[in-house]
Amino acid sequence: MKKISVLLFFSVITLCAFSQGRMTAELLWKFGRVSEMQVSPNGKTILYGVTYYDLKENKGSRNLYTVPVAGGMPTKITDFKGSLNNAVWRPDGKKIGYLSSESGTSQLWEMNPDGSGKKQISNIEDGINGFEYSPAMNNILFIKDVKLDTTVNDLYPDLPKANAMLFTDLMYRHWDSWTSFTNSHVCFASYDTTTGKVGTYTDIMKGERFDSPMTPFGGMEEITWSPDGKSIAYTCKKLHGRADAESTNSDIYLYNLSTKTTTDLSDGMPGYDQDPVFSNDGKKIVWGSMKTAAYESDKKRIMLYDFTTKQATDLSGKFEESATNFRWDPVDNNILYFISGTKATFQLFSINITTKVITQITKGTHDYTDLSTALYKPLKSKKPATLLLGTKMSMSLPTEIFKVEKVKNDYVETQLTFTNKSILDTIKLAKVEERWITTTDNKKMLVWVIYPPNFDKTKKYPALLYCEGGPQEAVSQFWSYRWNFQMMAAHDYIIVAPNRRGLPTFGQEWNDQIAQDYGGQNMKDYLSAIDSVSKEPYVDKDHLGAIGASYGGYSVYWLAGNHNKRFKAFIAHCGMFDFTSWYGSTEEMWFANHDLGGAYWKKPQPKSYEFSPSNFVGKWDTPILVVEGGNDFRIPYTQGMEAFDAAKMQGIPAEFLFFPEESHFVLKPQNSVLWQRTFFAWLDKWLKPVK
Repeated sequence: MKKISVLLFFSVITLCAFSQGRMTAELLWKFGRVSEMQVSPNGKTILYGVTYYDLKENKGSRNLYTVPVAGGMPTKITDFKGSLNNAVWRPDGKKIGYLSSESGTSQLWEMNPDGSGKKQISNIEDGINGFEYSPAMNNILFIKDVKLDTTVNDLYPDLPKANAMLFTDLMYRHWDSWTSFTNSHVCFASYDTTTGKVGTYTDIMKGERFDSPMTPFGGMEEITWSPDGKSIAYTCKKLHGRADAESTNSDIYLYNLSTKTTTDLSDGMPGYDQDPVFSNDGKKIVWGSMKTAAYESDKKRIMLYDFTTKQATDLSGKFEESATNFRWDPVDNNILYFISGTKATFQLFSINITTKVITQITKGTHDYTDLSTALYKPLKSKKPATLLLGTKMSMSLPTEIFKVEKVKNDYVETQLTFTNKSILDTIKLAKVEERWITTTDNKKMLVWVIYPPNFDKTKKYPALLYCEGGPQEAVSQFWSYRWNFQMMAAHDYIIVAPNRRGLPTFGQEWNDQIAQDYGGQNMKDYLSAIDSVSKEPYVDKDHLGAIGASYGGYSVYWLAGNHNKRFKAFIAHCGMFDFTSWYGSTEEMWFANHDLGGAYWKKPQPKSYEFSPSNFVGKWDTPILVVEGGNDFRIPYTQGMEAFDAAKMQGIPAEFLFFPEESHFVLKPQNSVLWQRTFFAWLDKWLKPVK
């Protein structure tokens, strides 16, 4: 298909955006969302997807593009009205495989690298959800749902229209879905490159009531072929019911195709073990490993397993931050690349697996979110070298693809895709400032301050304290399509976003401190941040607001009863309001037990329950907007109902925005725009005095 000029491609959007000059909710949904970067086997071409949304139709379409690694214009190679995913290069580079539901169920299709010659390859009953070619292309592994559990209709076949679910143990619902009475299994089948036929498949988890990849967020990064194609490594949490609800203990399993046997490589490691990656020679494998069995935000270590010695080694014992997105150097099996956080940014790193020396490769105010490697030939050199490719974002840039190449003793980053350039060129972006503020215990805390696009220091602006969720999620350089700081600033608010206690990228002690101290030091950190910035002459300290979701929503509820009249408006999205009722209705009990210290009926009751916002609701005195999703099972929407009702019963101005079909997140386009309109209408009402 023909090359696409960036300016021509976005001409319609440009005209629409030009008259606005600032970010709006409607404009935000015109941005293309880059995802699933894949480098061709010859290292010359990048395959990636871009999703665009139609606000009127309330849905999106995802299509595939290619761009030369050397740089140049992108080529759009598909034109689907719906979505396709899991697009990968076949190991010989002659085909691109992908999943599509064109035939009714999700099946494997192939096409030529230019998008021509589309052909359905698989015809697996009930469809498949992900796949990977074996290195020799003689097999394909894939994941599919397998029904093993009994439904009420199975128990009572004479009641086919009965609509109910019968449970006998925990984990009957998770995040946003009730159990489907099926399990995701890893399977493999023979594959013929000549005929394009997929043979009869083998379920390597046959009869097991476990999931791989792990639900609800695991993907194909949790499963992979060995370089010789003789084994499959996969991630699985082989626990049932209450044990599943109370532990994060997943393991890395190795299935041998010849012997049909499975080995637990991470046996004895009690926390999360996931995302295995083989070395190029197949002699070693690495994965991310957490040490603690019930701590989902523990440091993710670099665990190396040697197949010769059958020993596992923690490579990152002296490295304080988590490591993800492992990629081996294509030339040197002694070098491993990964992504890690440092001071509220995410950068590319390398580690020498022999010396365990870790080197930071990139620097700057940004977040790398994905990483690949490729061989290339530098100018004036006869030897091939390693090229790093990654997706990167910041508070001022949606995700784009960059390459990172070593020039002499330094690394140079080059942007390869400019998906949203024509929109960004017509928007006045907000300035993002890094500040270091002294906390009440005399430590330094990084706070991002975001100013309105046409900031005038001689004027006064209302300010918003942004409370992060997680609780252990860094306030890094993320670009959000909901909590978008550029859009908040475009509404003439100064944003104060502190990396308070309990966030990663500032060392393990800073990250771990928050457990069982929800109403403690991190709340003091919030107040230190807003009090410090409020001293500036351009901040209207009489019109401050506090906003946040999840743990950030909890933070808002807690601040509502402990803010000493600092704030004039609150917005809490999906926050914990009452710890007792939340403990009795959430699903990941390992999280509740670790962070609260256990159940509310323990004797003595854990001290954490003293931090429940419901204990301070009698001190509420400030208008509050509460937002909830009907399919949120992490923090059930009844928490928001309790908070809203408590405010209204006390005569406090309050609104309750409820999305019956949304979960912990608001993802549908029109719902998202409604969220933004309600969000800013509430803030403008209470924080912008009538002049």
